[in-house]
Amino acid sequence: MTAFLLVSALTAFSQSKNTIIPESYIAYYTSEAINVDGNAADESWHKVEWTNLFIDIEGVKKPTYNTQVKMLWDNTYFYILAKMEEPHVWADITEPDAIIFHNNDFEVFVDPDGDTFNYYEIEVNAINTVWDLFVSKPYRENNVVLNDWTATGMKSAITIDGTLNNPNDIDKGWTLEMAIPWSVFKKAYFEDIVPKDNFWRVNFSRVNWDHQITDGVYGRKKDAQGNYLPEYNWVWSPQGVINMHEPEKWGYVYFSSKEAGAKDIFEIPNDEKIKWELFTLYRAQKEYYQTHNKWASSINDLSASPMVVAGKTIQPKLEKTSFGWVISAKSPFTNMELAIKDDGAFFKR
Repeated sequence: MTAFLLVSALTAFSQSKNTIIPESYIAYYTSEAINVDGNAADESWHKVEWTNLFIDIEGVKKPTYNTQVKMLWDNTYFYILAKMEEPHVWADITEPDAIIFHNNDFEVFVDPDGDTFNYYEIEVNAINTVWDLFVSKPYRENNVVLNDWTATGMKSAITIDGTLNNPNDIDKGWTLEMAIPWSVFKKAYFEDIVPKDNFWRVNFSRVNWDHQITDGVYGRKKDAQGNYLPEYNWVWSPQGVINMHEPEKWGYVYFSSKEAGAKDIFEIPNDEKIKWELFTLYRAQKEYYQTHNKWASSINDLSASPMVVAGKTIQPKLEKTSFGWVISAKSPFTNMELAIKDDGAFFKR
């Protein structure tokens, strides 16, 4: 593990025992018309930086192969460029909305308002087969997954540095270029969804399988009992657990109005750091129920210490309501009450 990756792994877990420090990235505006062809030849791509190298989903191991992403935006699209090192580029799923992660794939997760509800997932394999779906809430709650949701108007293209599905040579990898229309994230026709000078919660995952070759054909590797070996999950912003569906841990993408090639500054707001601590308490409340078969009735039952964020001491509270319970804290930075309901929905009041 390089010194850089070691530092990244160690600093991913710092504010409290179960709280991770998400990655962040500034996506710059492009006035250039991006040609989505998988070649990344557009000048704007050359003006922006790659993300940090992906890390294992738990944030503790260096992946076998490197993965990095660049991002841009304009008034129509959110552009994503993913570069993946891969000595064996293969794929065989051709049916849209099939379970794409049964191949090696690249996955995009987007939560526009950061409340952990109503988020989007898009998966693409090396032959550009797409699975796009809408998730009403994380799988830890009773959720609804709309497999028939479609990212209408999305463009994607792939180039392969090597040869597809050829086990007789060694490849260098594949590149995926995407343009996701802002319109697919709209909840109302007249909603201004474009996040100019604002941030969204976003993460990227790369699923990679050990492979075997049977009669010259790639496939997922099996053990002696005929069971598939588990996949690898490599991500941009570490989750701390093997579960991409904890949106409160995703990264921050800030969509700067400055043109690609300029420089801007983004710091994760202190209210977001309070939110991280609230979700730690939310998980503690869930664990309390598993242990005691009842919900904690006060914040003291959860052994919760006062939060300290940017030098400010903040006392969280647990309230019972007519519909369940709420864990909240008053922000000394914005004077907003930040809260999480018993179903895991985050809100402000």
